[in-house]
Amino acid sequence: MNVVIDIDGRYDRTLDGSVWVKSGCLYDYWARFLEVFDGVRLVARVREVPRVSPDMQRVDGEGVTFHPIPHYIGPWQYLMKLQQIKHAARSAVNWGDAVVLCAGPISGIIRTKLKPLGYPFAVRVIGDPRGTFAPSSVVHPLRPFFRWWSPRLLRKLCDEATACIYVTESSLQKHYPCPAYSVGVSDVDLPAEAFAAEPRTYRSDKRRIRIVTVGTLAQLYKAPDVLIDAVANCVQGGLDLELVVCGDGKHLPELKTRVGALGLDGRVRFRGELSRDEVRYELDKADLFILPSRQEGLPRAMVEAMARGLPCIGTTVGGIPELLPSDDLIPPNDRAALAAKIMEIVSDPQRMSVMSRRNLAKAAQYREDLLRARWIAFYRRFREITEEWLKTNRR
Repeated sequence: MNVVIDIDGRYDRTLDGSVWVKSGCLYDYWARFLEVFDGVRLVARVREVPRVSPDMQRVDGEGVTFHPIPHYIGPWQYLMKLQQIKHAARSAVNWGDAVVLCAGPISGIIRTKLKPLGYPFAVRVIGDPRGTFAPSSVVHPLRPFFRWWSPRLLRKLCDEATACIYVTESSLQKHYPCPAYSVGVSDVDLPAEAFAAEPRTYRSDKRRIRIVTVGTLAQLYKAPDVLIDAVANCVQGGLDLELVVCGDGKHLPELKTRVGALGLDGRVRFRGELSRDEVRYELDKADLFILPSRQEGLPRAMVEAMARGLPCIGTTVGGIPELLPSDDLIPPNDRAALAAKIMEIVSDPQRMSVMSRRNLAKAAQYREDLLRARWIAFYRRFREITEEWLKTNRR
C-alpha cells in the first residue's frame, strides 16, 4: 500500500526529474513513511526549472515521489489555475492508497473526491490557521476571508477524518477535535547530536547579551517585527543587546529598514537562510532564544534551542505553552510585554541558569528514539484501518 500525502509547500523540479527545496522537510523525513508503507507520493506545487541554486536540497528519492500540482503563488494565481489544480489534485489518489491530508486548499479538493465514497483519510494537524491569517501575520485583501474559511475547513476535515495526528499534546486538539482515532505526537524529533552535553551557567559579569531567533521572513508569523521593536525598547532602557535573525523571505528589506529607523544598526544581524549546522552554531553563540510567534503548531526552532540549553521566551500560542512555563511566556503582538520580559530575565543570571537546565531536560522528551515508536504506531494503525475499509468496499 502506498501513502499519498498532500503538503503545503512549493518545490522546484529539474530536467532530470529530481525535486528540490531551500528549506523544509527533506528526503530523510519522508522516507520514514517507508517503514509503514510501500511508497510515498507527495502532492505539492512543483515548478519546472533548468537548474537549482547550490543551497537547495533534494526531497525525492528511492520510494519517495512527487505528484505535481500546477505551481501558483497566492490566491489570485490559485483562482486562475483552479481547474488545472482540481484535476491534478483529484488524480493524485488511486484506489488502494492510504491518504494523509494537511488541511490546505489541496486537501479540500481531495476531500471532495473521497467523501462521496466514504474513503478513509488521516489529517496532520500542524498549526492553527487562525493565527496564520491574523491581521499582523499576512497583508492581503482576502486575509479576512481565509481567516474565516481555513479554520472551518480544518474543523471539517478533523470531524470527518478516520484518524488525526497532532503535533501538540492538547493545544490544537482543543480547537480542532477529532472524534475518531487520534494521537498527539510531535513532528520535532531530535537526534542525539542535537543536544548539548550539559546546561549553561550564566554570570553577572557578562555585558552584552546576544539574542537569537529562527524563522521564515516570507510572512510575519514568527513576529520578527515585534522582537526588533522590543530589542529597541530594551536598548533605550540601557541594556546592551544584540539580535541575530536566522531566516529569509520577502519581508527582509522592510525589517532592515525598521532596524535602521530604530537606530539598531550594528546591533541586529540578518543571517539569511542557514543549514541546520549553521543554525546550531548561532544557537551555541547566543545567550537567549526568543520566538514571539503569532501562530504555531509546536515550533521545531524552539525545541532545538532548548536542546542546546538556551533559555527561551515565547508567546501563548499553539504548542509553545507545552514547552515553556508561564513565567517565560508573553501574549502575542505585545512589544511592551516582550521588552519587559527580556529585561526581567537577562538581569537575573541565576534564573537564566535555571531556565537552561529546565529547557535541556524538557527537550529530552523530543528525542528521536522516543517519538519515532509512537509516530510509527499511529501510521500502522491508520494503514490497518484503510485496509479493513478496502476489504469491505470493493470497486
